[in-house]
Amino acid sequence: MTAESRLALTSETVQALSQKIMDACAALACYTEVEGETNRPFLCPTTRQVHEYLTRWADELGMTTHEDAAGNLRSHLAGPTPDAPTLYLGSHLDTVPNAGAYDGILGVVMGYAMLEAVRGQTLPYAVEVVGFSEEEGVRYGVPFIGSRALVGTVDDMLELCDAAGQSVRDAITEYGLNVEDIGEARYKGRALGYFEIHAEQGPVLQDAGASLGVVEGIAGQNRFILNFVGQASHAGTTPMNLRRDALAAAARFAVAAEDVARATPGLVATVGVMGALPGAMNVIPGEAHCTLDIRHAKDEVRLKALQHLLDTAQSVSQERGVTVTITPKLEERATPMSDSFKALLHRAAEAEGLPHPELVSGAGHDAMIMAAHMPSAMLFVRSPNALSHHPDELVLVEDVADALRLSVRFLHLLAEENA
Repeated sequence: MTAESRLALTSETVQALSQKIMDACAALACYTEVEGETNRPFLCPTTRQVHEYLTRWADELGMTTHEDAAGNLRSHLAGPTPDAPTLYLGSHLDTVPNAGAYDGILGVVMGYAMLEAVRGQTLPYAVEVVGFSEEEGVRYGVPFIGSRALVGTVDDMLELCDAAGQSVRDAITEYGLNVEDIGEARYKGRALGYFEIHAEQGPVLQDAGASLGVVEGIAGQNRFILNFVGQASHAGTTPMNLRRDALAAAARFAVAAEDVARATPGLVATVGVMGALPGAMNVIPGEAHCTLDIRHAKDEVRLKALQHLLDTAQSVSQERGVTVTITPKLEERATPMSDSFKALLHRAAEAEGLPHPELVSGAGHDAMIMAAHMPSAMLFVRSPNALSHHPDELVLVEDVADALRLSVRFLHLLAEENA
């Protein structure tokens, strides 16, 4: 039987499943640690309610489900033979504070919906839907604990501590999991690949008039904290040429970051936090700090711009008699998506009569971690108001329907290639 004949999803099926996806996202948004908003940090108590909800869906599909030692929810649909490779579908279930209903969760829910759409059909591979326990990095300041556990690279993160001083290791134990089994969280057997559906979280697809986009790659990024130290002194009695104004140096740096990003296609640079001490209206700031977040799809472009900005931080400090200390906080290399998986997504979109522009993800995703170990791809669903990490985050049910049609066809095209 060809993919074309197997794939005749009726409009009624697509409509019903798309609404089920939207309803599930809305229901999961209500499981929160903070009344009145969606807030689920790593291994918080309401994680269990999310897992219970999704496990019920997995049970209906004949899947076996368990929590691994990192708190990832793993629902497995067996392949035709014990040695069949596994296709991993999913995204994350944790949120930022006061989050929307779709960031991460949409991709997990769509994994189950895809399998419901092909229920009763035999695929030549196993499928595992993964709800990653931690992608946002809110609790421990470092993202991707869940996906790092799945690929076996989480051990060096177990001693990280949150604001209350509790380590990842202790949080896992307190949640009721056995941290000594963390090695068992690593995927077993042959991996066919990883596919993640995610809300775009930006304006590109909306601007292009497209419901969906194929992710070309995920931008590499660096994050730093810069501390400028000058000399606090009286705002009225210190002449301008004798000042050592730390905040002026930090402000010059912030403007330089914007200038470089505007002049470099595809580069984004953000000074998202800035503060000054002693913080009085009539005192020249003796200390100032700011952050830098810089991203680009090509590492060489990002690193060239970064070096220019770090040199700028030194030069603007020297001009003002200020010292600067630069502390790196994060570095992630740019991550291209699998060419073969991207080609299948484009074929699927063409078969469904859907536009399929390629775009770069400026945000990090679990696919960054998975792509180092198996072929990986992402499909973006339009964010009509370009908001994310915000309670007004939005996707449209008709766009979800397009994503469902495309992704189910992707499953069948992948099946044909691996028959």
